[in-house]
This record gives sequence, structure tokens and C-alpha cells, in this order.
Amino acid sequence: MALKVAVQMDHINSIRIGGDTTFALCLEAQARGHRLFHYTPDRLSMRDGVVSARVEELSVRDVEGDHFSLGEPTPRDLSEMDVVLLRQDPPFDMNYITTTHMLERIHPKTLVVNDPAWVRNSPEKIFVTEFPDLMPDTLITKDPAEIMAFRKEFGDIILKPLYGNGGAGVFHLADGDRNLTSLLEMFGQMFREPFIAQRYLKDVRAGDKRIILIDGEPVGAINRVPSETDSRSNMHVGGRAEKTELTEREREICARIGPSLRERGFILVGIDVIGDYMTEINVTSPTGVREVKRFGGADIAALFWDAVEAKRN
Repeated sequence: MALKVAVQMDHINSIRIGGDTTFALCLEAQARGHRLFHYTPDRLSMRDGVVSARVEELSVRDVEGDHFSLGEPTPRDLSEMDVVLLRQDPPFDMNYITTTHMLERIHPKTLVVNDPAWVRNSPEKIFVTEFPDLMPDTLITKDPAEIMAFRKEFGDIILKPLYGNGGAGVFHLADGDRNLTSLLEMFGQMFREPFIAQRYLKDVRAGDKRIILIDGEPVGAINRVPSETDSRSNMHVGGRAEKTELTEREREICARIGPSLRERGFILVGIDVIGDYMTEINVTSPTGVREVKRFGGADIAALFWDAVEAKRN
């Protein structure tokens, strides 16, 4: 059965298709005969209980620099759609949260992926704290004295914004580094929210593994190795992708979190694992689908649509 699929995303003209998961999902949906519609979050509206957006019919092709065509913008009641993909990138701010409140009005009659209420209630760096034995020592606070004490306890730490993404604002403070006070001052000026401090994991030099789960089951992984000049492994800041397999510990982590993912209606999730520890559970717009396939792994976009279609039938 052909589905009407609206994709809420950053504008498609801004993406780099070689590594973009949303684009991979669109390609597979189109190949299955589903009808695609594109809109950006600023085009979302609600009036008299009706959630709508000015959408453009979308066609995609895997050609760098010529990867999409859009129709004329047309207001559409999103409850007329079969599926809405909630795929814009964070920051996970009040604008993002507001879109989840609006999309919650049409879910599950229109299947919103991932479930907007649970996306709102499962911030990626907080959701992971429900599994304290699976993650490194972590502190969430804005209190400089608490962060100083944490730093004294562990020496090497990572400091990052609580609602950031893509490695932005992530700092490695080695034991003896004298920049912590200045960094806390800067963070205090930039962010109203608490910060997150974690014990530095030396295993990151061997890679930060992205594991992708569909309906709570692991379906593929890619290892991301940081460059010599960076502690971050995110590929858009210079991390190198390489083929990998799941370890027994990583399968244990997936088995532990799988039931919680299914209970929350999370169809597509990406977790980050360094060594033996999970550092994040990404539920907003997880990436890595194209990299897994490029290195000979599963066609996760196909598995994703298998899961979505099963829920629509």
C-alpha cells in the first residue's frame, strides 16, 4: 500500500546526501512507491486543533548537487498523512519541543516517527542516565563547585552542553588543564541549561561506535575514529568511519535498552558506545544508515520501512 509521507526536516537543499540518513529514508520510501512531502519546522501550524504545514511534494535522486525536486508549497492538514518523519536536527530547544507538542495532536492516527511525546520526554543525554551501570560516570549540573569536585575525582573529563548535537561544544579537559574555570564562564553565558560532565574514556581513541536499532533490535553499526587533533569522533568534524562488528558487551547493552525503546515507540534509534560504555541514546534524528550500508552492512532504510509499513497495515 502506497503511503503519504511528510518529512519534517532542515531544508533538503542544505544536506550532504553521502551521509544523510533522512535522504536514505526518502530514497527507500520513493522506491517503494510512497508519496513524499517536504516541509521545514517553521512551516508547521496549528489552528482550531488542526495541525498543518505548507508542504511541497518531493522527489529524490542519488545525484550529488542535483538530489531533489520540490513542488509548489501547499497547506495540508497533517492528519491526512499516513506517516510524518520527525527528522530535523537538534538543538533540542523550546522550538524543537514545541513541534513535538503539535505533532502529538495527530499521533498515532498519523504515525509520527519517532513518537513525538517520547522524543520530548527522552532527551538524549538524560535518557541514557536510566541505565547508570551501562554508562561512564556522569554529572549533570550548572554548579561550578560540583563540576570542580567531579574534575578532582576523575582528572580527565569531557564537558559538553546538555542539549547540543554533532559534537558541537564538546571539550576534553585533561588532568592539569587550567581552562576549566574560563570554560565554565563561557558555558554559563551561552547556555541557560545545566551542563554535562563525564569521565573521559581513553578507549575513544579506538573509536566511538554508532549502533543503530530498529524497534529495539540492533541492525548495524559503524565505528567512528577521531582525528589526531580532536577528541570528537563525529564524521562531520573529521572523524573517520570504519567497518565494525558488535561485541558481546554491545549486544548486552542493546538487549538491556531494547524493551524501553519499544515501550516508547522508538522505531529508529542510534546509540553511541565507547569501549564498554554507552554515552548517548539518540532518538531525535539518528544518523549512520548510509555509512553502515556503504561498508557492507544491512540496508537499514529498508528495515526501517518494513517496520513502519507493518505498523500502518
